[in-house]
This record gives sequence, structure tokens and C-alpha cells, in this order.
Amino acid sequence: MLNKDQFADNHFIRTIIEEDLKSGKHEAIQTRFPPEPNGYLHIGHAKSICLNFGLAYIYDGLCNLRFDDTNPEKENDEYVNSIKEDVEWLGFHWAGEARYASNYFDQLFDYAVGLIKDGKAYVDDLTPEEMREYRGTLTEAGKNSPYRERSVEENLDLFYKMRDGAFPDGSKTLRLKIDMASGNVNMRDPVIYRIRRAHHHNTGDKWCIYPMYDYTHCISDAIEGITHSLCTLEFEAHRPLYDWVLDNIPAPHATRPHQYEFSRLELLYSITSKRKLNQLVTEKHVSGWDDPRMPTISGMRRRGYTPEGLRLFAKRAGISKSENVVDMSVLEGAIREELEHAAPRLMAVLNPLKVTLTNYQAGVTQSRTAAFHPNHPEFGERDVPISATIYIEQDDFAEVPPKGWKRLTLGGEVRLRHSYVIRCDEVVKDANGEIVELKCSIDHDTLGKNPEGRKVKGVIHWVSAEHAAQIKVRLYDRLFTVERPDAVRGEDGEYLPFTDFLNPNSVQEITAYAESIAADLPPESRWQFERLGYFVTDRFDHKQGEAAVFNRTVTLKDTWQAK
Repeated sequence: MLNKDQFADNHFIRTIIEEDLKSGKHEAIQTRFPPEPNGYLHIGHAKSICLNFGLAYIYDGLCNLRFDDTNPEKENDEYVNSIKEDVEWLGFHWAGEARYASNYFDQLFDYAVGLIKDGKAYVDDLTPEEMREYRGTLTEAGKNSPYRERSVEENLDLFYKMRDGAFPDGSKTLRLKIDMASGNVNMRDPVIYRIRRAHHHNTGDKWCIYPMYDYTHCISDAIEGITHSLCTLEFEAHRPLYDWVLDNIPAPHATRPHQYEFSRLELLYSITSKRKLNQLVTEKHVSGWDDPRMPTISGMRRRGYTPEGLRLFAKRAGISKSENVVDMSVLEGAIREELEHAAPRLMAVLNPLKVTLTNYQAGVTQSRTAAFHPNHPEFGERDVPISATIYIEQDDFAEVPPKGWKRLTLGGEVRLRHSYVIRCDEVVKDANGEIVELKCSIDHDTLGKNPEGRKVKGVIHWVSAEHAAQIKVRLYDRLFTVERPDAVRGEDGEYLPFTDFLNPNSVQEITAYAESIAADLPPESRWQFERLGYFVTDRFDHKQGEAAVFNRTVTLKDTWQAK
């Protein structure tokens, strides 16, 4: 459920929108989220989704979902469908049907013809290498192409022949005639069409020429009546071109969009380059785009992150023009905060140690009920059965306990969560000296009350061997071992491959035991395993009543710094 307090406040874009509405510049706002369908959405997109859809929600406007699909060789319907699913899962709904820049290809072509007729665009024969040479540098002006002064008639003839497939791929381009001496290299006669025979996911084989992103994006905004076109700061230098195209297309639209830039999100111990994320997938460093270690929305969903947690994270990351570098602990903290209130509890043992309760008596030793959440009685309660054999965590026993130890040791006592106080009377070891079993006795007078004449400070979780469900648990950690894996330089000053910094221990799969309810949960059920962390039944691999598979979402506290 959305509410207006869930979104970043007091930022400069909200100030601009409020002034525009107050002055009457716009009666209502129209935003858009415009992903390219060439990969799965990641945490940076989540921030942009929350911004664009959130602003429309706050100011009672509309937000479009538009696929800027101008690069057919890298785009497909798998990405389109995943993007739609991610946006809806985050809790947002776009205005009307999803839109595609490719739906405007006929209109974009007509505008290009109009620019040629106005003497503002020309067909160029320079090769990509020659074009780079003619472009100049950041400190040196470029020089005009020898084809720049072709007549309007020749340019029209060539452009129509480009459309009709008369020329090989890459042999000609259509360029805007702006200023090869501009201090902004984006204004040095940018290419707006190129020849590329590629099947398009939406238009099929209708076109063998495709418009460039910068040309397409601003016109798409105008066609859709976008009032505030929001993008990240790397597009700031493209804004003069955005404005030039809108100022010069033959049929300007009623709504004149304006581009505003904000800083992109950089999440430490992660990467957000779709090219590099794709590399992780294709080189099989991860199991897919939705691997729970990936910073993709689908990966985070599979790991057990919640839409509410991601919206909270986006709010805390904020919107500004200053550098937006956020530590992974901020993201994990937002997820913990949401799950603390939303996730019911159960007990599970990940590293089991067998405990035999030597004085267990059927019919005498009793079980108790326990609430699923201490602060939410509406979550209900369950029985916590006990039997002669139970499992506890190996870490909850120490033969030689350190100072301040409050868990189990030989001759010591602890309370079993939701059950009795037990005392360890004997330690059983195997031939290698490894502890394989504890023999303990129950104080039968401690069910639901404190023992007489002594204090027992420690409380540990456990499960009954007779009643427990065997589960598979995947323990996920951070995918990389350094803060900026794609920004580490070697001794020669060159960037090292980001894959050099993959965490070899980023996932561990174990067999564990949990309360019996764990076997009967549906996929995507989020639970706190008491004292251990938050876990989710895997979206795909968990089979209710058959194979219980849990992914660790996040530990109960930030343990990374302690490593």
C-alpha cells in the first residue's frame, strides 16, 4: 500500500514541480520511466522508478512506462516482460498501456525528413573511424564532413534509399547539422539514424534504419506530453541536444518537456552496469539475472527483499545532484527494518548438534504454544513440540566457554526458547575428538516459569528431531569483496577486471532443520529464523510440501564489518 510519506522529500525536483504547478506552467505533471529493454532492472532503476512514479503519485499526475527500444540487436521481449513485472512488484502502475519508442518510428522518420527539408540534417558517408577523426577532442574543435553540404534533394533521395535498404549496414548515417566547433561534443553534428538490418522485437523487419537514442528520447517525451523528463547526471551534457531537437522538429507538440538531472545511485560492493551484469550471467559467475546475489530487482526479490524495503531504501538514498554513493549496509538496514515488522518467526537450526534429553518422559514432558510474532497477535500462534532428541546450533555449546558466555556448556544450564531449562551432563565425542552429541537433563519445573533459587541467563533456539522439517538453505553474502569492484587499478594504472573481486564465499548451500511448518509454506514466504536472520522460500525452487528451499535475505544485524 503506497502513501505519500514513502517517497523522498525536500529535494530540488519536488521544489521545481511545486513551483510549476503553483505558477500555472503545468496544470498537472506527467513523468515517465523509460528503460531500454536490453537487460534486467537493477537497484539504480529502482530509485528511478520510485522517483518517477512517486512524483506522479504525490502530485496526482501520471507516469508512463516507455521502452526506449532503439537498439534491436540487444533488446528482446524477455527484458520487456521482466521490466513490467518488476515495476508492478514494486507497487506501481503506469498510465494506460505500456509504450514503446518504436511505436513512434514512422513519426520520427517524418520529422527527420522535415529536418532535411529545412537544411538541418544531411546524409553522411564517413566511416565510424573517419567520423571519430573529424569530431575533434574535448579541447580541439571538429571539422565539417565533406558530405555536409549535400543538397536537400540529394539528402532526401539518399535517406529514402537508406530506409528502402539500398545501402549496406553502416555505410551511411543521417546527421544533424549543428556545429562542429561546439564546445559540447554532443552538438557536433550528432548521428540520428544508422543503417542496421536487425530484427526488432516490436516492429519485426519493417525497418533497416533505426533512430539514435538522443533523437528518439526527447521526441517520445514530447509525443507523450511529458512535463518533467528526469534522468541521471551523465545526460546533463546531452540536454542542449534534447532542447535543439525539440526546438527544430517541424511540428512541435503542445507540451514542451524539460529535462532535469539527478545523481545516479552507486551502491558499494556492487555494480550497476547492465553490460557487466550481463557478463556475470553469460560467463556463469551467477545462475542468472535473478540470482539472489545480483543487484537486479528480480534478484533482490528472489533473495527476499520486499517492495516496501526497496522503497524505504530509495527514500533514504535521496535525490540530489551531489554524488550518491551508498553503502550496502544502508540497503540491508532498510530491508531489516521492514521485515522486523512484517515477518513472522519460527525456529531453525542451520548447523545442528544432536542433544539427547535423558529424562524426557512421554506424557509428562509437555509442549507449549508460541506466537508467530511478539508484536502481532493477529499473526496467530503454533505448537512448539519437544521430543527426546532435539537439535541445537553447534555454536551454542562451548566446552571451554569464553568470558561472559551465556549459552550451553558442560554442567551449565540454558533455557530452550518457548520450552524448558536444560542442563548439559555429558559430552559425547567421535574417534576424532569431535563433539557429536550432548546428553542433557530437563528441569521439568521450568515450563513457562523461572527455576527455583537460581538464574538462567541464556536462551537458545532449537528444534525437535522427531517433528522437524529438513530444509535446504542458501546462505548468501555480498557478491564482491571490495567497495568498487569495477574501479580498482593495477600497478600499471589500468583497471583490473571486476571479476577479479568476486567473493568466493558469496553463497553456501546447507541442509538444516526447522519447525515443521517450514515444509508447508508457499514460495516467497518471508520469515525470521529466530536469532539467525531473515529467510524466504525460494520463488522457483521451493515446492510446497515437497522440497523446502530457503534463501537467507539478510542477517539480524550487520555482520560484514566483523569479518
